[in-house]
Amino acid sequence: MKKSSLNGKNILLTGGTGSFGKEFIAKVIKDYPQVNKLVIFSRDELKQWEMMRVFNKSDYPQLRYFLGDVRDRSRLQRAFEGIDFVVHAAALKQVPAAEYNPMEFIATNVLGSENIVQACLDNNVKKVVALSTD
Repeated sequence: MKKSSLNGKNILLTGGTGSFGKEFIAKVIKDYPQVNKLVIFSRDELKQWEMMRVFNKSDYPQLRYFLGDVRDRSRLQRAFEGIDFVVHAAALKQVPAAEYNPMEFIATNVLGSENIVQACLDNNVKKVVALSTD
């Protein structure tokens, strides 16, 4: 993708407060200074608050912090309004936790991803990138 291609666009990152999210946000605001909006979608309010201390709204007015869970389709519908590109990085990843809580992993990793696809289709999102370390 050309550097200019994200400038002027609205991007949403699920799992935005995770390790990938932090690096992705830093890269986007450095390499695409004219990005219109970068929405950090995460269910973890503490991590969002901590991230706001590093990437604050006064220095980075293009950032939006949006609390929500990929399991909640209606919340995704609201978050995806006006979004051009989605990067889907939200997932549960720890194998021991998955072995003990398999239905929670299915709800997030499988059904949550289905919700992402549906919200993208419903909101005419132009491109989606789905990541997985699983």
